Amino acid sequence: MDNLQNFILTHEWLAQLILFFVIWDSSWKAIALWKAARNNDVVWFVFIAVLNTLGILPIIYIILSKKMYEN
Repeated sequence: MDNLQNFILTHEWLAQLILFFVIWDSSWKAIALWKAARNNDVVWFVFIAVLNTLGILPIIYIILSKKMYEN
């Protein structure tokens, strides 16, 4: 844990960049969830809220692309 703290302290710009992307992603996700809820788009709401949050969409992509490139 000390190594991570030292890395972040010595590379403050990286921590700021990560924070920026977290805020960016969270903002867009919140807007999309709000719109999906207002439009009663349950499927989209579930995809955005659950699957994206758990990292399932990237996992599906990795699995499918791995199979595609093996052939």
